[in-house]
Amino acid sequence: MAHVLERIYHNQLALEAAVMELTPWVKSRGSMEVGENVRGALQSIGENAGHIKQGLARLKRLDIDQ
Repeated sequence: MAHVLERIYHNQLALEAAVMELTPWVKSRGSMEVGENVRGALQSIGENAGHIKQGLARLKRLDIDQ
């Protein structure tokens, strides 16, 4: 289970990176509001990434202990 969740976590990081690349492009075309909305979403993704990583570490420890 931890392995599958880790893959999902890696996908989340990849999507975050892709969206980060697109944000300046959107802003440069005059969509400041959309750009700010994206930045807010990216902030949430970043904050959650730390919690997800900690949870995965706990799951892996449980797998080892069993």
